[in-house]
Amino acid sequence: MSRSPVIVRTLPALRRALDTLRSRHASLALVPTMGALHDGHVSLVRLAKRRASKVAVSIFVNPAQFAPNEDFAAYPRTWKADLARLAAENVDLIWNPDAKTMYPAGFASKILTEGPALVGLEDWFRPQFFGGVTTVVGKLFAQVRPDLALFGEKDFQQLRVVTRMARDLDLGVKVLGVQIVRERDGLAMSSRNRYLSPEHRGSAPALYRGLKKAAKRIRGGDKLAPALAEAAATITAAGFKLDYLEARHAETLAPIASRKDGPIRLLVAATIGTTRLIDNVAV
Repeated sequence: MSRSPVIVRTLPALRRALDTLRSRHASLALVPTMGALHDGHVSLVRLAKRRASKVAVSIFVNPAQFAPNEDFAAYPRTWKADLARLAAENVDLIWNPDAKTMYPAGFASKILTEGPALVGLEDWFRPQFFGGVTTVVGKLFAQVRPDLALFGEKDFQQLRVVTRMARDLDLGVKVLGVQIVRERDGLAMSSRNRYLSPEHRGSAPALYRGLKKAAKRIRGGDKLAPALAEAAATITAAGFKLDYLEARHAETLAPIASRKDGPIRLLVAATIGTTRLIDNVAV
């Protein structure tokens, strides 16, 4: 039987709710989200329940990570459906602040990171993005004080950036990456998939198909360049415009020249129609 989670929207209410949750020294996991929840988010929640005795989910569409030309105003907000999903999963707490709570008048601080945040992937195309992500995640960690925080591997560079930040700043939070959840045709689940027209939705799985072919070729001993060239051809033939398709070191995200350079992650970002999608696979 599902039960209603505690919903809090102010910092004093959050602190009271957390004191209650931790009254018996319970461990606490946090799943940060921007709402518009899908099965990928649910997989994070379910793993969080296995790894901690209490689970909190934050829902906050963070304006600081959107550029002026991006889709902040149009970003899907599905509060009633999100609440129903989280209640069905028996989440203990939902932290749902508004922008004035997260960024009150006079707010003038930002967490800026280097390392995996400056490797020429998402940071090249969205230079404001990681400053917004690290600032809001740093605030969420300070507000909720979780023992564990779970992030999906679809946003792989973000996962590496947040992991590095938590470690460098001694935030006391273990950051756990969780495997991508995919649709039956391979498309990585994303809140932005709902922007796809029926035609573009039919073509979108080419993104994963290209990555998968390249990974198979590289595992089989092929050089990186021809494997990536074939993947790029598969993706662009489906109607995508590529931002990047890269083979990177899976831990540092540094460029690599061959399999000998370390564990490999293939990462892609591309736009079809007006919808920009990202994906990645391990080699």
